[in-house]
Amino acid sequence: MFTVSSVSAQLPDNNMQLLSNLDLHPVPSQFNAPWDYAAIWGYAAPDGKEYAILGGTMGTSFYNISDSADIYEVDFFPTNINTANPDQGVLWKEMKVYSHYAYVVSEADTSGIEIYDLQYLPDTVIFVKKYTPQGHRSTHTISQEGPYLYLNGCNASFGQGIAVLDLSADPENPVLRGKWNTRYVHDCRVLRDTIYAMNIYDGNVSVIDARNKDSLKTISQWLNLPNPSPHNSAISGDRRFLFSTDEVGALPRLLKVWNIEDLTSVTQVATWQPTNINTSIVHNVEVYGDTAVIAHYTAGVRVLDVSDPAAPVEIAWYDTYPASNSNSYLGCWGVYKFPSGKIAASDMTGGLFVLQTGKSVGINNNNLNIAGGYFLGQNYPNPFNPNTVINYTIPSDVNGGKQNVRLIVTDILGNEVATLVNEKQAPGNYSVNFSAKSGDRILSSGVYFYRLYAGEFTDIKRMILLK
Repeated sequence: MFTVSSVSAQLPDNNMQLLSNLDLHPVPSQFNAPWDYAAIWGYAAPDGKEYAILGGTMGTSFYNISDSADIYEVDFFPTNINTANPDQGVLWKEMKVYSHYAYVVSEADTSGIEIYDLQYLPDTVIFVKKYTPQGHRSTHTISQEGPYLYLNGCNASFGQGIAVLDLSADPENPVLRGKWNTRYVHDCRVLRDTIYAMNIYDGNVSVIDARNKDSLKTISQWLNLPNPSPHNSAISGDRRFLFSTDEVGALPRLLKVWNIEDLTSVTQVATWQPTNINTSIVHNVEVYGDTAVIAHYTAGVRVLDVSDPAAPVEIAWYDTYPASNSNSYLGCWGVYKFPSGKIAASDMTGGLFVLQTGKSVGINNNNLNIAGGYFLGQNYPNPFNPNTVINYTIPSDVNGGKQNVRLIVTDILGNEVATLVNEKQAPGNYSVNFSAKSGDRILSSGVYFYRLYAGEFTDIKRMILLK
């Protein structure tokens, strides 16, 4: 299953910091398991607290990640494993949340759908029951949209396409509705009663009308070229673009961006690989507003600015698997971004990683970013050629004195191209001119970032040089 090719340059982690790494339930050595953990998902409770749900070979864990300084496991539910003849289906474990319920599936035979009640957090999680529809034994992945679950890649006798479970009447007692078994479905994304099904083995993305949950109808399909093997997808909030990931088949395994405004004529607008890495395999992608968060196996967690989907820009990354960037099925499996901005990631051998981008909120939006009175404005004009202005504010600290302030410009690889400020500054509003052409410095057209460091505050914004 594992193949290895040349390893590209390993870059330092960029614009992300680790809040916690918990590896609490590794697989005992007698199993000889190739990895310990699988998917991750999240639950934001009505009181604002945030919880990560991690699927592991040994069981399912629920973590309270609300306090960055005190991230801990609330509950763990072990998986029943036959040590004499372990079913490797337990290596794959996926989950989704509806209301205050978590639904967990795996490829272990007769695993069904495990239902957990989250309403008693932060004290405990309650295991409700295992639900098994007639003829169902296992599931590869699970998707959710509104009060519906979509089971993908189930056991052959049940159907290896998609099966719909209706939660609207009683989330603890799902009702099996319709199925679509035209092709094997590895995973799917559902938006507004339209299913985008990833047919990993024949290379197609199938689009399915799910308005009638009892009768799913194919709308269209397209081949996920080049090297088509679509595993997972995400959709922009305006429904204009689909981001697909290729997991098997020929290299390179790319993130692809498709314009899906006209489902009868879908067009590719971009492909993407991590900065300086062309060997790692892309796995799962989630899109939140103008940000895409990606689990990229051995390259770890990658964060993209997709405000222009035709030109994704990598703005942050954290390597959960620093051993290599090989094309092995190891490293980061899944990602989930919480309303607070924290990112939970599952690493197949490293467990739970809780991360945040930068050291402040909202690093990749175009709105004002204020934290404790600090402020870094969007450069103006933007795009620019060759001059632009950057404004920022330094508030009074507890002692009312000057603070160490550093303002730098970097390229998309994180290389520093200019230092604009590097001194102690008193509280106040500041304006700095930046020129792409100054002395020996002549920058080429492209995307750049400017970063402000002031005391414990850090912020970053994107600017574009057009010539």
